[in-house]
Amino acid sequence: MEVVDAGVRGVHLAYQMLEGYHTVLLVDAAARDGAPGTVYLLDATTSSAPAAGATALDGHHMTPDTVLALLDTLSAGTGQRRPQRVLVVGCEPADVAEGIGLSAPVEAAVDEAVRLILRLVGADAPASDAADEPAAGAAEEPEHPAEEPAPVANGPGTSERNTTPC
Repeated sequence: MEVVDAGVRGVHLAYQMLEGYHTVLLVDAAARDGAPGTVYLLDATTSSAPAAGATALDGHHMTPDTVLALLDTLSAGTGQRRPQRVLVVGCEPADVAEGIGLSAPVEAAVDEAVRLILRLVGADAPASDAADEPAAGAAEEPEHPAEEPAPVANGPGTSERNTTPC
């Protein structure tokens, strides 16, 4: 397992995602017209074609959707493959204006988002299961993740990917 803060380096993140990862979990704001602070688990595994000219390479405003569209372009050009699974843990923002800090509803949702992330990576397993885990640095995925929450499914003609600038 590897944890990376990509910040505003969306192009770097897209290239890094082509380095043989099985599963990638992105964490970001996810504007989906819900109540501020709502935490979502989105499945972005399947590529969806962006609208013509929609993949802007503005390093400071690349959304996960834009990174994933770039990932598709890079994988086609390099012959490398995108991860087999891409999930996004997103939180509905109260305000997307540039600034420092979190709004009160988003700050209140941080613990819920952390619990979800820990469940997804299997870090919330009871201590007694620790002896059964692979050695540190092993790249194995659990055969059957314990009670993994189901991602929101894409509906016809919709994209469950984030469209909020990072």
